[in-house]
Amino acid sequence: MRNASHRAVLLVLIAALLAVLAPQAGAQRRDDDKPRSQGSCANRELPPPPVDTSEKPKPGQASPAPLPVPGRAVGGERMAECGLILPRNTRNPPAQVTAASWVLHDLDTGAVIAARDPHGRQRPASLIKTLLALVVIKELQPGTAITVTKEDAEQECTCVGIVAGGQYTVEQLLYGLLMHSGNDVAHALATALGGVPATLEKMNALATSIGATDTRAATPSGLDGPGMSSSAYDMSLIFHAAMKQPLFAKAVATRQIQFPGWGEKQPFPLYNDNKLLSSYPGFLGGKTGFTDDARHTYVGAAQQGGRRLAVVMMRGEQKPIRFSDQAAKLLDYGFALAAANPEPVGKVDYDAGATEPTADVAGKSPVAAAASTAEDPFGVTGWIITMFVGVIIIVGFVVGHRRKRAAEDPHQGL
Repeated sequence: MRNASHRAVLLVLIAALLAVLAPQAGAQRRDDDKPRSQGSCANRELPPPPVDTSEKPKPGQASPAPLPVPGRAVGGERMAECGLILPRNTRNPPAQVTAASWVLHDLDTGAVIAARDPHGRQRPASLIKTLLALVVIKELQPGTAITVTKEDAEQECTCVGIVAGGQYTVEQLLYGLLMHSGNDVAHALATALGGVPATLEKMNALATSIGATDTRAATPSGLDGPGMSSSAYDMSLIFHAAMKQPLFAKAVATRQIQFPGWGEKQPFPLYNDNKLLSSYPGFLGGKTGFTDDARHTYVGAAQQGGRRLAVVMMRGEQKPIRFSDQAAKLLDYGFALAAANPEPVGKVDYDAGATEPTADVAGKSPVAAAASTAEDPFGVTGWIITMFVGVIIIVGFVVGHRRKRAAEDPHQGL
């Protein structure tokens, strides 16, 4: 009878142990069936390696550590996926689109219609000027006059052609920044904001405040620098916020202005370098970008049938068709999808901000730290070990008890 009781106790304990282990194994099997998590995507922490020395730190300085990866993807669960993210029963996007990461979203509701690797970290190139413009609009009055320094005027081009010693209003410089992607103008605006380091702090603080957790500006112009990073999702957030600013929306929609001269330099026409502004029906404006490391980047928006859609594309090529034409193809695709009112695959909502990045735990990577933070502070692993040790102790007690009984009664257990 006692033997039967002992066996029953053992069976109950083993069953309890299996009950703890089985859900974990099942969860692992279910996880394997899901799209890849944030931690397993190729560019979840860093953009691809640079192809030149533009991101090499200055002597005596270290490369910045990767930005922390949030425990949950900003914008919704599906925004953590690496590949195509589409509504159900939806055809694939145009084959000509070469962008490694892209997002299509409704500019009014923030609904993400479709995406590809939205939080994959890439270099933004001149798309970062959109973030600089937001800081400028927030801190400087449009009519404020700015005197250009020699350093401002001698920046690596693309350049508008501002003149050292010349005075231009903030509004004029914003048009040069957004229409012609002037690196000279970007530096002049950064000087007016307190200098490049102070401006970068302001840009990065603003990015954080609106939930752009993949974004770190290393230069105000978008030229590559140590730690430069963003994502298609983040640039959607930033563009979404910028298009709510009338001055920004007006500047990116302007095809041509007469830019002021200074000294011996006469006023000259300044043209918008965004090709879709004159060719795509209902185009509202946008921004282009390129560096050797970033490759081609693009953001733009259009309105058709009472709906406003925005597209962001990162790390693409000019073949098989021009990159701006690839953007047009994606916009066409987005408007076709939106007409069917599909269930959104995510949300671009800069007002809601972001989930806080997972804190570094005992020197672990942000992804590992996120994995180690469970609702149960003791942890499932701790309970499994405790149960296992408990079983061993009880088994040892039962075996010892039986041996003691057997020593007292040689016929016990026969």
